[in-house]
Amino acid sequence: MRFRMCIWIRGLRLLKIAYHPIYKYELPEGHRFPMLKYELLREQLLYEGTVTEENFFQPEALEEETLLLTHEEGYWNRLKRQELSPKEVKAIGFPMTPRLVERGRHISNGTAQCALHAKNFGVALNIAGGTHHSFSYKGEGFCVLNDIAIAANYLLHLEAAKKILIVDLDVHQGNGTAQIFEEEERVFTFSMHGAKNYPARKERSDLDIGLPDGMTDEPYLRILRNTLPGLIDSVEPDFIFYLSGVDVLASDKLGRLSLSLDGCKERDRIVLEACRLQRIPVAVSMGGGYSERISTIVEAHANTFRLAAEIFF
Repeated sequence: MRFRMCIWIRGLRLLKIAYHPIYKYELPEGHRFPMLKYELLREQLLYEGTVTEENFFQPEALEEETLLLTHEEGYWNRLKRQELSPKEVKAIGFPMTPRLVERGRHISNGTAQCALHAKNFGVALNIAGGTHHSFSYKGEGFCVLNDIAIAANYLLHLEAAKKILIVDLDVHQGNGTAQIFEEEERVFTFSMHGAKNYPARKERSDLDIGLPDGMTDEPYLRILRNTLPGLIDSVEPDFIFYLSGVDVLASDKLGRLSLSLDGCKERDRIVLEACRLQRIPVAVSMGGGYSERISTIVEAHANTFRLAAEIFF
């Protein structure tokens, strides 16, 4: 692999984490999406001393010009005007309001700004994001705007990256991301997901690895270890986006895989250590997580931040 000139200043205060109160969206009682996890994750990281307030930044709403590098203008206009059909709103899975659209703009800009911070300091993380079921022209699966796709196109537009690798390890295939970049040679999409899980109709990523129901730590981690280093050598990215969904856990209500908390943490370690070893900046979005106990979700997500601090700083 060719050598990359990249010098990162060390110091935990330089770990940047995107968070905004708008990330928590009010949902009807009994809704299956654990919206509370965002503020609980922030509180946990502060409580245990993994980070301080200095590490957090509040992203502003994404500018329309940047959003339209990824999403079709017709879809965006219908979102703004609250003109989606009941069928389209049902596919997204959240009650449609102007605040939901603004939330998506803040989350997407959080990932875009994380990408710029990662260019300087090696890694940056968004408390939310990983909205990989949003296509260029529609939303679905709790995803309105595709934050990683928006951030990747933003880097390309700024000429801040020449070749991007998206590593999507959420349990659900990144179908929207695959569609958005199906004809973009500068972005390589890799999705490792449950073969029989949502979405029923898969799109075609540059590399898809479908996993059988019930897969446990050892075979999962073996596949990842055998795949990721060679993929990085082959693609030669100068930037990586990592979607670190924790719906791979055995406790997840929507996951159908059987990873332990330790296995999920080791998955994150493999990805983050590969980025650090190859001196490739990485921006991380949290993705899904639907375990019965919200404490399990928060602990699994918190591990990602703990490892980022340990490995990069």
